[in-house]
Amino acid sequence: MRQAQRFQCGPGSIIVPLMSNTFVNHPPEVEVPADNRPLVAPIYQSVKFAFEGASETLRFLRGDREGFFYSRNTNPTLRQLELTLARMQGRADCLLVGSGVATIAATLLSLCKQGDHILAFVESYGPTRYLVQHLLARYGVTHTLLSIEDLAGIERVLQQTPTRLVLFESPTNPVTKIADIEHLTTHARRAGALTVMDNTFAGFHNHGGYAVDIFLHSLTKYASGHGDVMGGAIISSDQLIAGMRKDVVSMGPTLDPHAAFLIQRGLRTYFLRYERECANALAVAEFLRRHARIKRVFHPGLEGHPQHLLAKRQMKDFGAVVSFELNGGFEEGNRFADALELFSTTSSVGSTESLVMPPQLLGGQEYTPAQREASLIGRGTVRLSIGIEEIADLIADLAQALDKAFI
Repeated sequence: MRQAQRFQCGPGSIIVPLMSNTFVNHPPEVEVPADNRPLVAPIYQSVKFAFEGASETLRFLRGDREGFFYSRNTNPTLRQLELTLARMQGRADCLLVGSGVATIAATLLSLCKQGDHILAFVESYGPTRYLVQHLLARYGVTHTLLSIEDLAGIERVLQQTPTRLVLFESPTNPVTKIADIEHLTTHARRAGALTVMDNTFAGFHNHGGYAVDIFLHSLTKYASGHGDVMGGAIISSDQLIAGMRKDVVSMGPTLDPHAAFLIQRGLRTYFLRYERECANALAVAEFLRRHARIKRVFHPGLEGHPQHLLAKRQMKDFGAVVSFELNGGFEEGNRFADALELFSTTSSVGSTESLVMPPQLLGGQEYTPAQREASLIGRGTVRLSIGIEEIADLIADLAQALDKAFI
């Protein structure tokens, strides 16, 4: 290193190094004393971690000691979030990836092989159906697609067809059907199949008491809560996560440490946000249920919802998504969305601000007529994701937009 200049300044002296490429690439380490922890964990924005010598590195790589080596596998910031989410869901371990869709793809590719069969459902998220029907089909994985309400069909398929995975979500997107989780897990386990549940709409505090093998979450939604960061979580037992980890890490869908930090920060207000959003959503659903322009409302918190009692038994609350069918149809639904002032027209759910998806953006064009009928997505179906705004303001906005939709 180049010579440093020593300057006298008060009672002691300070050392000011001259310009040095070596020095700026080997900055001084600052150690925090063990009894002086930071209240908020720092972001470990480092790809690489080093041990004291090759022997300790080899011990780590053999699994003989704890530590971190390369952030594609994990790092302290990611690990804190993994452990937080696993505990929230009532499971032992977690894998983080870069988006909610990545959890679905990584899980399917890790657990399935040529010749396997998947039982999936018409009401599932669009990318889920695409991965099952198209991507995995190219590799020789077959599937059956039923309605989540077809309990007899579920039993029949599991009895007659050797099945690797039962892949479902609850509440479903966008019309909030409720899966009978006990029925699914009981019959899947009896048939030797694993259950994989996309639990994004319900949240980490719901469904952990059921014998679901693997939970998937889009962290982009309620975990982050502010619509400014993407991520996904695969949550399961120690054994299943350990078996999947090398496969998933080798695919490379790693979550960035800064994104993990933002999601961890968002979780501090998770319950506050979710409670407010659920209360607002139920009030919105009650308002829409009484409105003359609305044909039907889909929200499991309504007593008129066909699976209200099932939702009440399975969930601590009913979620923040409200969907409904306008009396008119496609054009009225789009005019309604355009007239809203507090709701932004965009995809996703779980933000602090309220969002709307009009009929033309809800998708489902690939459905057969029978599948579309089972999905309950009509020409006038609108999906709302309710935020934390004042409920009176949201209802006033909905009322004025419904008036304008039918002019």
